[in-house]
Amino acid sequence: MSIRREAGKSEEVIDVTFNKFLATAATAALMASGAAAQDVAVIVGSAQDGFWNMVKKGVDDATLMVEANGGTVNFLQTQNYDNFGPDLASLIEQAVAQGAEGIAIPNWIPASETPALQAARDAGVKIMSFNAGQSEMADYDALNYFGSDEYLAGVAGGEYLAGQGATKILCHIQNPGAVNLETRCQGVEDGATKAGAEVYILRVPSNLDQDMVGTSEAIKSELIADPSIDAVINLAAWAADASASAIDQLGKTDEIQLGTFDMSASVLERISNGTQAMAIDQQPYLQGFLATSMLFANLKFGTELATKPVLTGPAIVDASNVATAIEGVKLGAR
Repeated sequence: MSIRREAGKSEEVIDVTFNKFLATAATAALMASGAAAQDVAVIVGSAQDGFWNMVKKGVDDATLMVEANGGTVNFLQTQNYDNFGPDLASLIEQAVAQGAEGIAIPNWIPASETPALQAARDAGVKIMSFNAGQSEMADYDALNYFGSDEYLAGVAGGEYLAGQGATKILCHIQNPGAVNLETRCQGVEDGATKAGAEVYILRVPSNLDQDMVGTSEAIKSELIADPSIDAVINLAAWAADASASAIDQLGKTDEIQLGTFDMSASVLERISNGTQAMAIDQQPYLQGFLATSMLFANLKFGTELATKPVLTGPAIVDASNVATAIEGVKLGAR
């Protein structure tokens, strides 16, 4: 390419201007090709499950930092929980095929997820664990784990309800076989037993997950069949709504304690009104924010946290501190 010198301009000035043009064009082409970007995929549970809205807020806030540094975030969800393990494995494979350099994901179903994550690792993809999978993270060299210790959270819940006078606690599992849920109820059982209470674990078909009416009827049937149950603990906020309805229909709001993992506006309203004993907060906003931002920071800058795992819970929310939690819920982060 030739450039004619304009009057009043030296050849040196023209050369510098042209070189700057070439450098800018080359940089733009490089960024457009994606070669300079660090692409992250965040994989979570069902789009029908409101819990993931709080996680997504954390992911969205972290995405601002990622995009400011030339990266991208792809948020992927299963449609439901009916075929959960295989669906998660498919999303992992999809993320790898789409060129993700890092995947942040809970590991609920190790039989399905672990082989897919190992294949991703072998393809050079870095893995970050959050929400579930603390005990599996070494199997695919996950960088870290951000979440609650599910067993300790369960122990805390069982001890709390027993300490408030419960003698027989129903622990409801809405998706049997999910490692984090099974671990929670095991913790509830151990904590309550140590405190002198009994625990009955109710596993319902996974197609009742997110089914308020069906879950409420299942809980009500158990309470009718066994009047000695004087406490119920659910493993999701929506399920606590179903249990609250069942307990109210039986006219036993003053007789049966209600607790749950995770929070919502309705859960906190019941705690404020004295119709629910407590909730166990795992801070899902922090899980999404930290898993996304720390995975990207490792890819982009090579940074790591010395603390492994990083626990975001458990924290008991009851009448003593519910006001603070309500403010966080109003902002969509708790």
